[in-house]
Amino acid sequence: MSDSTTLAMRDVLEGRRTGWSVLLPFAGPAVVVSVAYMDPGNFATNIQAGARYGYGLLWVVLLANVIAMLFQALSAKLGIVTGRNLAELCRDYLPTPLVYVMWAVSEVAAMATDLAEFLGGAIGLSLLFHMPLLIGMIVTAVITYGLLFFEKAGYRPLELIIGALVGIIGLSYLAELFIAPVTWSQVGLHMFKPELPDAQAVTIAVGIIGATVMPHALFLHSGLTQGRLPPQTEAERKRLLTFSNVEVIIALTIAGMINMAMVIMASGAFHSGHPEVAEIETAYHTLAPLLGIAAAGIFLLSLIASGISSSVVGTMAGQMIMQGFVGFRIPLWLRRAITMVPSFIVVWLGVNATQALIMSQVVLSLALPFPMAALVWFTCRTEVMGSYKNRTLIKFAAIFAAVAVLSLNAVLLLQTFGVDIPGLPSA
Repeated sequence: MSDSTTLAMRDVLEGRRTGWSVLLPFAGPAVVVSVAYMDPGNFATNIQAGARYGYGLLWVVLLANVIAMLFQALSAKLGIVTGRNLAELCRDYLPTPLVYVMWAVSEVAAMATDLAEFLGGAIGLSLLFHMPLLIGMIVTAVITYGLLFFEKAGYRPLELIIGALVGIIGLSYLAELFIAPVTWSQVGLHMFKPELPDAQAVTIAVGIIGATVMPHALFLHSGLTQGRLPPQTEAERKRLLTFSNVEVIIALTIAGMINMAMVIMASGAFHSGHPEVAEIETAYHTLAPLLGIAAAGIFLLSLIASGISSSVVGTMAGQMIMQGFVGFRIPLWLRRAITMVPSFIVVWLGVNATQALIMSQVVLSLALPFPMAALVWFTCRTEVMGSYKNRTLIKFAAIFAAVAVLSLNAVLLLQTFGVDIPGLPSA
């Protein structure tokens, strides 16, 4: 961090600065990880959810966002209290074979994340500038490399850039809500009315959770908070935790509203007349005649901003995961190149881009229980957290959330292998 940011933080912690402005020096970690909650995987799953089921899966988006808030707050607390990130604690406390399994699963999840991010950015550039998808991926890669160089200048420059890209996504969907027809009474109803009409709804619901509660974000948040400004007293540590929780609530509320806006826009634009819309490309081409070229252009702008920002954040998380689990780093350019390979292979093989995005989110949801379980375990243990271990209510809420995700994953796996589930047809 810059000297001015460090001094501002110190002024707040020592009581020389008051008012709402006290939050600004500490803002950053939750803003960065919030990008993971509005990446191109969210676009793919949310478009399918809105087009096929209208507002019917909004409750899944709300549930996923509440779970995300809980676990991101726990991840940030872990870094602030212990000064270690989640991957480092796994290496310190867990058996070596389990550590390597978790590392392997996390690397697969990182590749699935990159697949969603690169494809999303490339699709947006391809449609906007009429270029081949492969060229769009190369352009996305070049921009990502360029933004990663800002990390050498410290936390703040990259955080401000990512914050600006998040702002573009948010403003884009705010504009879309003024353009698309919305039945707000139905929005309010379905946010709190759980239903899964069929097997496809279960797949999309798991994809929404996988696209919302991201494995790499759970690792990254603990790392972003672990060394920003080490507290000198317990009173300072408690204030840091308070600021962190406030930032998590604000940043992820905004991310959740953007996700809901995606579903609402897709429902208003496609559900009544075009429920078959299931691909980002189709959504763009359908939006233009339905709502006008401005709506279609805004959609692409938000998609490009999402792909670029989430790609940068994914690389940061991947580096932290590798360093934490196995204790070594590789150059960022090499890290970026390795995780890009599956994305280029998918495009080269001609796989349907949006379907690849959906399946990447399912992979993320299947990988999610590993960091979730580790995070719950560490934050509940006195030898790790001391007096900051989870209280009973938080402990049971976290366990319940983890079980809910595991249950959805189990249903998806059973459907995938053709096992009949009461009330739902097999996939």
